[in-house]
Amino acid sequence: MQRAYILHHRRYRESSVILNMLVDGVGRVDAMTRLGNGKRSIKSIVQPFQPLLVQFSSQSEHKSQGLSYIKQLEAAAPAMPLTGDSLYSGFYLNELLVRLLSVEHQGESLFVEYHRALMALAGEFNSATLRYFELALLKELGALPSLAVDVQGDLLLASSHYRFLADEGFLPVLQSAAGAFNHSKGILAGEMLIALNQGQLTESQLNQAKGLMRYLLTPLLGNKPLLSRQLFVSHKGK
Repeated sequence: MQRAYILHHRRYRESSVILNMLVDGVGRVDAMTRLGNGKRSIKSIVQPFQPLLVQFSSQSEHKSQGLSYIKQLEAAAPAMPLTGDSLYSGFYLNELLVRLLSVEHQGESLFVEYHRALMALAGEFNSATLRYFELALLKELGALPSLAVDVQGDLLLASSHYRFLADEGFLPVLQSAAGAFNHSKGILAGEMLIALNQGQLTESQLNQAKGLMRYLLTPLLGNKPLLSRQLFVSHKGK
């Protein structure tokens, strides 16, 4: 059996459910299973953030619908105890994966990164956790610019500032320009870029890292707004 998480689910007819799953070593898998009744019901575990063990059937009856069929599904551990900001952050990660993973980009390497993110969020909310997962996702999709060297092939320097050029990378800017426009959109501190790449963001670097990640994800997500982001904003406004 393989480790898995459910990213999204929807009912199918009266007794079945279609699952968008993230499976260890495989990536995104869309599958169908029966919910069952009574003691054999799996309704309680067909939920996001529930670590699962799954076995897929070799039958091909649903392949015409682009679906795998689940032969067995069981809990691998208690559900991740996400609450408050961490819960909405978990929904955000799930929505990113459902929106951006596909047959072409299943995200084979993302299961461990996702599991680690949920574990971190279950401990305490820290927006740096989201930035590191976004980084891993962009890398998997081939949409992450180099965080080691600039467009000229020189190593990024903590003391320098950079402007991001789409499809190229980070271009060094003159120190005088960086000083004048450091707080404007598009000017990024080399120290932040290096810290992001090394998984060592400080509190003061989080907003700039968030802006960069949002800028890189926007072309991939398109114009449709993220529901999880709207829910988070609504939650914070209460």
